[in-house]
Amino acid sequence: MTSSPSTSNSQQFSDVWSRFVGILTGDTTLYIVKRLLQALLTLLLASALSFFVIQLAPGNFLDQYRQSPQFSPETLQQLEQQFGLDRPIWEQYWRWLTQIVTRGNFGISFAYQRPVLDMLWERIPNTLLLSFASLVLTWAIAIPLGIIGAVHQNRGVDRFLRVLSYMGQGMPTIITGLLLLYFAQLTTPLFPIGGRTSIYHADLTWFGQIVDVLWHMILPTIALTITSFAGLQRITRGQLLDVLRQDYIQTARAKGLPENRVIYVHALRNAINPLITLLGFEFAGLLSGAFITETFFNWPGLGRLILQAVTSQDLYVVMASLMMGATLLIIGNLLADLALSFSDPRIKLSEMN
Repeated sequence: MTSSPSTSNSQQFSDVWSRFVGILTGDTTLYIVKRLLQALLTLLLASALSFFVIQLAPGNFLDQYRQSPQFSPETLQQLEQQFGLDRPIWEQYWRWLTQIVTRGNFGISFAYQRPVLDMLWERIPNTLLLSFASLVLTWAIAIPLGIIGAVHQNRGVDRFLRVLSYMGQGMPTIITGLLLLYFAQLTTPLFPIGGRTSIYHADLTWFGQIVDVLWHMILPTIALTITSFAGLQRITRGQLLDVLRQDYIQTARAKGLPENRVIYVHALRNAINPLITLLGFEFAGLLSGAFITETFFNWPGLGRLILQAVTSQDLYVVMASLMMGATLLIIGNLLADLALSFSDPRIKLSEMN
């Protein structure tokens, strides 16, 4: 006896609904929902603390104009009322928080008299481009060098790589940037000294414009990478050495498995968990890790804008940048936890705090 079409459709709907409910009630979904609810509370507390700490600094944005004869006391008082700086701190924070929740408005920049979000969105692609290029290059260099150092422990190549990592860690970004700028001047016009594009950028084809931007990215990316790869290389080497000393690795070698399989399949897979966690923190630093480099190389990113906002006490620009950094930190940690549970079945999301 064959089932009727209505019975078959009902069974299919029941199966789809069961899978849908299973997804909604699964460990992964419940964990994501829990972390997002925690994130809202974290962002609220972080925003309140940041707002009040910033206000502890003496003076405000208008102090730089008080000694100027072009601004009368009446004008300054009017601007103070316009910006809301004459109100109590708690009232300023409540008004700022309310307009974020109700309208998605992070305020108006005091210096530029423009919506803060519009200004940030103009700079974010440039900073992401530079930071992401540096992140990819850093990991592409550091992971293989760390593996080579661990495999050839205490040999000549390992000693050389350790000296290289010490030099990289001891080289501040400010020194690296200055040296690269000096190198650019010596080799001009091989490398551009600063900026994101050339003066003839608009006259190029679309492919030429891409090459022009990549050409200007070379030195800033190297400056960021030199400072970052050394620490990651040492962490990779240390984690892999710890795993290579474990009994199950010795057992795998005793069974006659090829050395490459022992290292890249068994050892590296178990040594990668701390690196995944570190990658979550690296994700959080995508928008804030290039302050000095952007300033040195005149790169039109968030770093220069936020630095100017901090020095001039442009309150809402600073607050928006802090909230973006906190949000990225939360997202980075969440993605790292999900990646850890995927790479290592022993890690259960339900057991994570």
